[in-house]
Amino acid sequence: MFEIVFLGTSASAPSVERGLPAAMVIHRDQRILVDCGEGTQRQLLKSGLGFKRIDKVLLTHGHLDHILGLGGLISTFSRWEAIEQFTIYGGHWAIERVRALMDVVLRSGEARMDVTYVEIEPGPIWTDESMAISAIPVTHRGPGCFGFVFQERAHRPFLVEKAEALGVPAGPERRLLVEGQPIELANGRVVHPEEVLGEPVPGTKLVYIGDAGRVDDLVDAVRGADALVIEATYMEVEADMARQFGHITAAQAATLAREADAKCLFLVHISRRYSERMILGEARPIFANAIVPRDLDHYRVLRGGCEAVEAS
Repeated sequence: MFEIVFLGTSASAPSVERGLPAAMVIHRDQRILVDCGEGTQRQLLKSGLGFKRIDKVLLTHGHLDHILGLGGLISTFSRWEAIEQFTIYGGHWAIERVRALMDVVLRSGEARMDVTYVEIEPGPIWTDESMAISAIPVTHRGPGCFGFVFQERAHRPFLVEKAEALGVPAGPERRLLVEGQPIELANGRVVHPEEVLGEPVPGTKLVYIGDAGRVDDLVDAVRGADALVIEATYMEVEADMARQFGHITAAQAATLAREADAKCLFLVHISRRYSERMILGEARPIFANAIVPRDLDHYRVLRGGCEAVEAS
């Protein structure tokens, strides 16, 4: 399971209701910021997430509406928060722009922080024992634009009935079998993991794509996603303008979700020209489970779809 909190869902410039692009993806003890538009740090506070355990950000690309919030965030981290190290992942162009921004924020010893820059290429960029994050190339204006696939590792369920039939006691022996190690019972019998584990169950898959100029090259990467986050900056009535500026329409986003057999579609990067109702009116006839999240909306992404988390 993943959780996602939408911190900013506007396109290019903020509106009264929507801030600039940013989201928090949560998995177990990991809190991963995706993009960091102007005003993100205030949204983190308003959401109740705060700043704890935020040590990395993934940048979809280098346009200013997706990166300018890093200046304020890093300044706050370096002065007031107990966060000593921060890693910024992005394409070459995005990293170069952020380096220039950090030269202003961190110059002359006014603020101190260990910032690491990781220039990414398509493929795996971060893993731990429970999930992997991969970068996928995205067509947009400028080089080095990426989307991100968050993929939980598959697991094999522990079959209690079979374990009991074999005499495996409850406790550390069962944990070892789940971890893939054979055990020896008191009677000398060796039990192998294959005897008590079921068939592999795929983990949850979340795909996050920022700005995009086409969708036909994204179908394979998105295929089978339990949730897809992608822009819906334009509607079909302005499809020519969308192509001119390297964006897509709500209908194109919905078509991608349908063709890739995604389970849930989150439409973000919403232009001030359109209402939520207008975007959904175009998307839902193509893909019924389309959602236009509002700033600070919080969702769980589960195998087979997503569900809203009610504010406490």
